[in-house]
Amino acid sequence: MIAVVVGALVAGGIGFGASTMIKSPAQAAAEAGAPERDVLTADVELRVLRASLVVRGQVAAERTLTVSAAVSAAEGAEPLVTKAPLRAGDRVKAASVLVEISGRPVFALPGSLPAYRDLKPGARGPDVTQLREALAGRGFPSTADPAGEFGAGTQAALDAFYRSLGYDPRPVVEDGAAQVEAAMTSVTDAERALQDVRAADRQEEKTVVRAQEDLGRAEKALAAARLQAGAMLPASEVVFLDRFPARVESVTVGVGDRAPGSVMTISSGSLGVRGVLTPSQRGVVRSGQKVRILAEATGDEFDGTATSVTEPGGSVRREGGDGESEGGGEGEADGAGALATLNVTPDKKIDAALVGQEVRLTIEIKASRGKVLVVPFSAVSSAADGSTVVTVLARNGERRQIRVRPGLEGDGSVQVTPVPQDALAPGDRVIVGKAPGGEGGAR
Repeated sequence: MIAVVVGALVAGGIGFGASTMIKSPAQAAAEAGAPERDVLTADVELRVLRASLVVRGQVAAERTLTVSAAVSAAEGAEPLVTKAPLRAGDRVKAASVLVEISGRPVFALPGSLPAYRDLKPGARGPDVTQLREALAGRGFPSTADPAGEFGAGTQAALDAFYRSLGYDPRPVVEDGAAQVEAAMTSVTDAERALQDVRAADRQEEKTVVRAQEDLGRAEKALAAARLQAGAMLPASEVVFLDRFPARVESVTVGVGDRAPGSVMTISSGSLGVRGVLTPSQRGVVRSGQKVRILAEATGDEFDGTATSVTEPGGSVRREGGDGESEGGGEGEADGAGALATLNVTPDKKIDAALVGQEVRLTIEIKASRGKVLVVPFSAVSSAADGSTVVTVLARNGERRQIRVRPGLEGDGSVQVTPVPQDALAPGDRVIVGKAPGGEGGAR
């Protein structure tokens, strides 16, 4: 079978009716009257017709984040990379040290909330709960503290965690040790004063009570000073990831380098594919459509499903056409000429080695319901009476025009229903054009 592709599938060319591709009566007559050796033919096929759209994409993780170097160096110095243990492609486990900046670690812990503030004694909230759960998962529980609160138990667990990594924790205040020492002196003085009062020959109840109150205040001050001298968690020293193991996508620094704003990129979560859609393509892609994914560099091929389209304005469209949206898009006018992102979920797990690979996505836009008669676009023409026909070339060279009703179009072919229905059969040869230069032959 000799096939001639005369049309390309674009957004406006997927649908029913082949009127835009039908040849004129004059063109059809010229081809029908040509000698048999000068025409090209194609076989009528009986198959499922699929209309597809091909776009480019890339294998990517569900979540990608940038690790920044926000650790402050000593006064008068600038942050420097002192350890860079990871390389692109390395796996990241929970509690792994990602990089060290000016002697301070940046490590990864499990959690879905980003580190947006320093956590220290007295803090409350879901981020504190997340920290406590992450520490408990590494063997450092803090059950003595009230739920959702950073107390002495959480501080002790954090202190032990830092030391398990080989680092001293950063104290809440730099002169915390001096404050603890002063508070301990106050407690000692209060204890001695109480002892002196009790040892006196004539004890006055009022004096004893006051001495006990002074001791109580001194002990509370000591406890507070110890909290201030103890561990805190700077937001700059932790990265929370919702899934492990994660993967290092890129590292932009080495030991001795000045620490810029970004030092590495990490991805986590299941792998998927993100494609790029032009404005015209956005109108025909729907969630639920089947997608064939081909990694051309490796030859890997697998199936997936279109799950959503992220519009240029940021809204996420999960339903076809005018379906529901999520997010903060500004409407159709916003970014009408910009590219959208197609999110594809593979039917099976993707090899992590494919992360970052360019892929080709073949999206099944429509499909016929079962097998139908299919011919190339170029086989369809318009008769003098305005009807749509195909020209069948018999093996004896006889030509006859068969009236047809065009249906679904896709990938250079069109579904046809002959009138009457038995006028066309699979294997019949239909004329699709003239041979280039007047040479060639029919099959």
